[in-house]
Amino acid sequence: MIEVLKSGLYTSVQDLGRFGHRNEGVPICGAMDQQAAIRANQLLGNNKNEAVLEITMMGPVLKFTTHSVIVLTGARFGAKLNDAEIAINSPIKVQPNDVLTIGSASGGVRCYLAVKYGILTERVLGSRSWYGGITSSTVVRQGIVLPITPYEGRLARKEISEERELTTDKKIEIFKGPEFEHLAPAMQQMLLSSSFTISPQSNRMCYLLDAETALTAPEILTAPVQPGTVQLTPSGRLLVLMRDAQVTGGYARVLQLKASAIDALSQKRGGVTVAFKAIDLPVRSVT
Repeated sequence: MIEVLKSGLYTSVQDLGRFGHRNEGVPICGAMDQQAAIRANQLLGNNKNEAVLEITMMGPVLKFTTHSVIVLTGARFGAKLNDAEIAINSPIKVQPNDVLTIGSASGGVRCYLAVKYGILTERVLGSRSWYGGITSSTVVRQGIVLPITPYEGRLARKEISEERELTTDKKIEIFKGPEFEHLAPAMQQMLLSSSFTISPQSNRMCYLLDAETALTAPEILTAPVQPGTVQLTPSGRLLVLMRDAQVTGGYARVLQLKASAIDALSQKRGGVTVAFKAIDLPVRSVT
């Protein structure tokens, strides 16, 4: 088991998401930076969809009551096991009564803590990802206990691809959305050439981007949206839908983030400026 001694700022259990229920209004959810979550599981030899702890900005203090192996990936946080600093992307053994203290992010926004065999909280609609109204918990609280499977086996390093460095590149790769062509040519050019500032109010549901120059688009009838959909509101603000996003929306869907761009954006803080880089949809060969 893992006992939560201190909760941190915003820590939740996430896997890769909840699929097949959008027709019932259920968001996909899942780890914001999925590449980092997958890497954590790969380093431990887990299935890539095992549940991990997603830790945002300021981490928790956790006490282990059993043997296991753990690893941290994603953004760099100061972390100590008992009194010894631990490195990111390096699996390490823990034993009963060990205390893991995860401090604040020194770069990026989110890190991921994986344990051998995953975190075994309740599975609802095929996923362990926490979401209000679906699971009984939304964030970790002081005093709760997270179930894990004891493991005293050897510490085996898995050979995986090179570590992904969190980029400072301001460019976010996108495809043109369904309503992009509804914009006037000048507005299209402005959308693809302007810089936008990430609002501190951004969260797991939506990143809010403020433009230096006002953009406008007509509202549309309610239509399907998904993580990575970029909506343009009548006020000129851009809404980039993230992992906990709703399943339909009534604002123009002007852009769609590439899957890896959602990961990249999720590691950028409020106040940072970004810009869009249009890429072509891949062409599938027909044989």
